[in-house]
Amino acid sequence: MKVLKFGGTSVGSASALSQVLDIIQKNLANDEKILVVCSAMSTVTNNLLEAGKLAAAGNLAYKQLIKAVENKHIETIKSLIDSKEQNSITEEIKQLIIQVEHILKGVLLLNELSKRSEDIISGFGELLSCTLIAKYLQQYKVNAKFVDARQLIKTNDNFSNAQVDFEATNKNLQEFCKNLDYTPVITGFIASTLDGKPTTLGRGGSDYTASIIGAGINANAIEIWTDVNGVMTADPKFVKKAFTVSNISYLEAIELSHFGAKIIYSPTLYPAFKKRIPLWVKNTFNPSHIGTLVSEQSLTHGYLIKGISSINSVAVLTVQGQSMFGLPGFLGRMFNAIAKENINVILATQGSSEYSICIVVTAENGPIAASAVNQEFEHEIKSGRVDKAIAKTDLSVVSIIGEGMRRHSGLAGKFFSALGKNGINIIAIAQGASELNISAVIETRELRKAINVTHEAFFDEDLRCLNLFMVGTGLIGSTLLKQIQQTSHYLLKEKNLKINVIALANSKKLLLGDMSSDTSDDKCPIMSGDKEINLCTWREDLNNSEHSISLTKLISKMKQLNLPNTVFLDCTNNKDVVSYYASILESNISIVTPNKIANSGSYEEYLKLQKIISKHGGKFMYETNVGAGLPIINTLQNLKLSGDKILKIEGVLSGTLSYIFNNFTGDKRFSQIVKEAKELGYTEPDPRDDLNGTDMARKILILARESQSEQIELSDVVRDNILPPECMNAKSIADFFIELEKHDQVFEDKKTQAINEGKALRFIAKYENGTASIGLAMVDSNHPFYMLSGGDNIVSFTTERYRERPLVIKGPGAGAEVTASGLFAELIAISSYLKS
Repeated sequence: MKVLKFGGTSVGSASALSQVLDIIQKNLANDEKILVVCSAMSTVTNNLLEAGKLAAAGNLAYKQLIKAVENKHIETIKSLIDSKEQNSITEEIKQLIIQVEHILKGVLLLNELSKRSEDIISGFGELLSCTLIAKYLQQYKVNAKFVDARQLIKTNDNFSNAQVDFEATNKNLQEFCKNLDYTPVITGFIASTLDGKPTTLGRGGSDYTASIIGAGINANAIEIWTDVNGVMTADPKFVKKAFTVSNISYLEAIELSHFGAKIIYSPTLYPAFKKRIPLWVKNTFNPSHIGTLVSEQSLTHGYLIKGISSINSVAVLTVQGQSMFGLPGFLGRMFNAIAKENINVILATQGSSEYSICIVVTAENGPIAASAVNQEFEHEIKSGRVDKAIAKTDLSVVSIIGEGMRRHSGLAGKFFSALGKNGINIIAIAQGASELNISAVIETRELRKAINVTHEAFFDEDLRCLNLFMVGTGLIGSTLLKQIQQTSHYLLKEKNLKINVIALANSKKLLLGDMSSDTSDDKCPIMSGDKEINLCTWREDLNNSEHSISLTKLISKMKQLNLPNTVFLDCTNNKDVVSYYASILESNISIVTPNKIANSGSYEEYLKLQKIISKHGGKFMYETNVGAGLPIINTLQNLKLSGDKILKIEGVLSGTLSYIFNNFTGDKRFSQIVKEAKELGYTEPDPRDDLNGTDMARKILILARESQSEQIELSDVVRDNILPPECMNAKSIADFFIELEKHDQVFEDKKTQAINEGKALRFIAKYENGTASIGLAMVDSNHPFYMLSGGDNIVSFTTERYRERPLVIKGPGAGAEVTASGLFAELIAISSYLKS
């Protein structure tokens, strides 16, 4: 004998009921003896409850809700029942509607809705649906009959959440099944007291009804038919990649339901658990799917946990004070005070010092619990031995659950690390001695993000995702997008990395993935990862975007979405973008940028960003500030971390100046080399922007700060201006070249001197003994810069460990491809950090 329970969505429409019919017929065809339990049609119970509230408030709009309930059933009858049979079943439905209308009229006259009346009203949903379903099954030759569960299941008079009298109930059920020769369609959710007063088993009580009946008749199995493929690893509304768990134990199911999993109503499990009856959770709309088996055993499925559950909107009540230390009975008094208010404690945790304890209750019970505790300890509070309890709200609980946790170490660290690296602050933690779950209390605004990063940590261990918000689509930015697009298949297949570009902005337009929907509800397209920007059409899409550029709007939206593994990429040289860095990092969002302004601005701002990084979970990656894709800053940081002392830094840090002086040989004049460099795209449109050395000054300043944390400003960098004043003051670029030709002999003399001494001219940045400088220098053949060629950059680190032979890094230090590659490498490094 088997119990099949169908939920509200399973019986919520004519098409759904055709699926129910098919499932029942297939069971009967296998000679299965079944009992069918049904919920009210979807939305009906809510409408009935709302109608009761409106009637109690004197609002006649309740009549419209009841009419909507009636119409829903009548329309379903018209779709499913043969025309010749419609009148009789329609009359039965109308009679039930008349009954509920009479009760609501009494509520209206009394202006009062008692719990007892509410139970009677809400119970009509199951009476209506089961009456209709029984008739529908009869039409297809199923020997079905309507059965009112109020005749079978007996409870106390705790209306709206009645407690079952199992002795009386089991006796009724066993008597009911003795000579059962038909398929009963039993109302879920409703019951009655021993003297016949209607009660309900709490929201979700239809599941409970099925379990009560299954246990009472010693069924072979209980099947809960719903609208998902069983128990999922996480709420699929939050996590697109959530999947069905094939089996869980009773204990795991109890933990999952306690901590918010909505697939199984928590009390459902206890009767089945007690009788060791297998319980299946299956999908009415995908009946071929195996679903989830809930039984005694927890079989391994290759993962350390079985699922992630959550409770939204809780309150944390913290009680602390010196009276708690070593005082027997303190906790008993506190929990007793809360219990007197009929408040359920979700979890509790106490520090080993016994100085404080925090308990978690539902948000609506927070103030009530605080008041009860403060009243209980009124004397201690007045004397200052206990602090006044205050309920902190806007919090939620996220939990990882599974019996496999007992056999593995490091799970808590992995859980908390996943949260911490995404900047999710943990308010409280708890773990039971059974080691079945670990729970963390977090801010509600972080819940969606927390569930996603936890799911990724435990169920998508191989796959890494980054969500990218990018400003600047010029040469470097567009090259990076091309590299991401070209390597996306390789990254996903070989490195299990997916980069979602969520937003793009240039100096005029802003392109957003799909932010038109309200992300405050359960459906967030961006969170699902299926609305990122198309990297094949981004340029056209950006040009056609209706959004004008607004950094404030972009960054505000980025924070509001609060996506896991968010990275802000600044591919501009704009100081306005830099002004947002601090707030971005404080929001635990990582930044990757070639923009040198932040690190070469005022030392105060530089230090501020460094301090923010040390306190928050985001990364600030700026390797491309110096040397494009060359590993210069990373090498310098590693030297410091390993305890080495930086003695001197020298570098040719400008591809433009490197090219000019590397090619200033033979008979070519200096002005010719500069023109040639401009024509080849090595220089800025105005070559003076390169030749004045400002860019190199910024770079050596950054290296100086990174090497010694020196309080040094850009104005402190000593500059050897190689251009005569006449060149610098020229009114136009053409005039500049005229003046430069006039001064060619100045540079020719320097070149001749260098040749005569067997040396080469190099424009070198240097940091030593607390002084940073840039200028033209002559280097001999023993110097690592002597053989420099093309537009390469080169850096030499002289340290205590590399004193005799400096550590040298050399290679292309400019160009869109290598700079974009450097940025790409930093994105991959962030993904590795977040995953580790």
